[in-house]
Amino acid sequence: AKGQMLIRPSLELEGWWTSLSVEEDQVIALYEKRGLSEQFHSEIKSDLDLERLPSGKFATNALVLTLGGFAYNILRILGQNGLLGRFSPVRHPAKRRRVRTVIQELMCLAARVIRTGRRLKLQFGRHCPAFRAFRSVYLRSCPA
Repeated sequence: AKGQMLIRPSLELEGWWTSLSVEEDQVIALYEKRGLSEQFHSEIKSDLDLERLPSGKFATNALVLTLGGFAYNILRILGQNGLLGRFSPVRHPAKRRRVRTVIQELMCLAARVIRTGRRLKLQFGRHCPAFRAFRSVYLRSCPA
């Protein structure tokens, strides 16, 4: 009257095939590291907009990828220095920030460029939430 129950297997089998000559735990650790590297690869493609290379020439594409890697490393350093400290404008704690977050929080800030006394200055709004983080990164990276 209630129908037939589904037949459930009483045995589950999980198998791994590899040509590596290392222990099981090391294979699993290597696979986890591969997943982490794929996250970084995805971040470079999507956040830096390097999904499609601009040219059919290998040398041009190699230059674009090299400059993209350089920009990625700089943005990662800025994110580590500016967005993980106590002045971080982001609401939740994290071990690292995506490059997109670094660009949004530290690069795309509204400011006025003021020229005075043969110097250029940036003037931020009075209530800019990222000013303290920007200032801490600036003071760390520029010599006095």
